Amino acid sequence: MQITITREDLLKPLGYVTGVVERRQTLPVLSYVLLRQQDSEMTLTGTDLEIEVIAKVNQTSAGNTEMTLPARKLFDICRALPSDAVITIKNEGEKSIVKSGKSRFALATVPVTDFPSVQALQWEQALTLKQNELRKLLEQTHFCMAQQDVRYYLNGLLLEITDKKIRAVATDGHRMAVSETSPEKNAKADKQVIMPRKGVQEMLRLLSDTDEQIELEFSANHIRARTSDFTFTSKLIDGRYPDYNKVIPGKQSKKLNLGRDLFRETLSRVAILSSEKYRGVRLSLSSKTLRLTAHNPEQEEAQEEISTDYSGEGMEIGFNVNYMIEAISALHTEYVEFGLNDPNSSCTLASPDTPYPQYVIMPMRL
Repeated sequence: MQITITREDLLKPLGYVTGVVERRQTLPVLSYVLLRQQDSEMTLTGTDLEIEVIAKVNQTSAGNTEMTLPARKLFDICRALPSDAVITIKNEGEKSIVKSGKSRFALATVPVTDFPSVQALQWEQALTLKQNELRKLLEQTHFCMAQQDVRYYLNGLLLEITDKKIRAVATDGHRMAVSETSPEKNAKADKQVIMPRKGVQEMLRLLSDTDEQIELEFSANHIRARTSDFTFTSKLIDGRYPDYNKVIPGKQSKKLNLGRDLFRETLSRVAILSSEKYRGVRLSLSSKTLRLTAHNPEQEEAQEEISTDYSGEGMEIGFNVNYMIEAISALHTEYVEFGLNDPNSSCTLASPDTPYPQYVIMPMRL
């Protein structure tokens, strides 16, 4: 059975699935993509056993066939061909032959029966929202996830589904991000799931900045996202997420409204001379002034001042400057509300106009 397809129709869905496929696999079959055509519907499937992406391919020819092809090599071949190329793919013994014009590639293949699939017994808890809303929700929180923390549940992102709301929470123990949005189709009951780090990153890569709807479904151990272009499935982290509400400061005695771009640019300049290891910056608050200072082991110093509308008592507090910059960058507003209590308490960063997203950052000793 021979498949004929244009390069443009194959390239985008192949890009969807190739991102999931790891370059270095302990199981060789996991570096392959499964091409399946049933009647006039064609799909490409890639998996690493934790995540599976099934992408739909625009295809007009009919027929039934299945074959496996090395994902990365096929993707590189497609990218290298001319934009108007027509590709034919055919199995010949233990090889798959890919042809286009005068180009011919003989690629290794593995038995289709060896290709794994992610199994979930029962899907439930469907809710629908716009792709750009889900993308924004993940973008505002994902960078606060932990990396290789022994508290494995922190190496992921909490999705909390309640009546008319879906909330995302991420923390690495030193900082935390909380954001929420409203789905178009509400969930039937409250639910909490923890998506693994790679699942969040792949979901972000797949989501487009459009109003097109995406449907989220959950099983006991998996989350599935479906659009007209792809079906994404990821295992969930089995664990109990800490009560993040206890981390959010209740009331703060000191609040400053600072220009977002000015605050971020000032922090970026001061950060140049901060310690490469600890990345600490000292904030000194006094009437009408916020002074930012950084030192490093070479005894170098950076100092900047920002005029503020603050008129309360003075205080000094230290923070990781990278955490501050990342949180401010995720707030797409003209002003940032910077909340403080005392030198030993967390600060908050948020928009003055909306409660979410909100960022909580622990202080550090300098």
